[in-house]
Amino acid sequence: MSKHKQGELRGLKAEVNIDTQELVREISQEVVKAIRLLLSGRLEDDTILDVDGLAKYLDVKPNWIYQQTHVNAIPHHKLGSQLRFRKQEIDKWLDSHKCPATSPPPANFLRRIK
Repeated sequence: MSKHKQGELRGLKAEVNIDTQELVREISQEVVKAIRLLLSGRLEDDTILDVDGLAKYLDVKPNWIYQQTHVNAIPHHKLGSQLRFRKQEIDKWLDSHKCPATSPPPANFLRRIK
């Protein structure tokens, strides 16, 4: 690092305000969830998502979710008029739509332009 940049950094001060009690509480809640899953023998995630939750998870618009369920293209459950999705089933569905990685291009793929 140049002396000029070092001089600029020496004059800078940063203050970080972290609520450590809140952070510890959040971490402990996640640890408790993980331990409960292990103790119950269910290592798979059994999270249930609604349309908005699934749209966030897949980074799509809720309307796309409705379109996919209308044509039964995505695994879903109907509770009356409500749609619900098991995250575990969605993850399997996503895996089934995975495009395989391609092998490296052949050596003569990129030719020199003379």
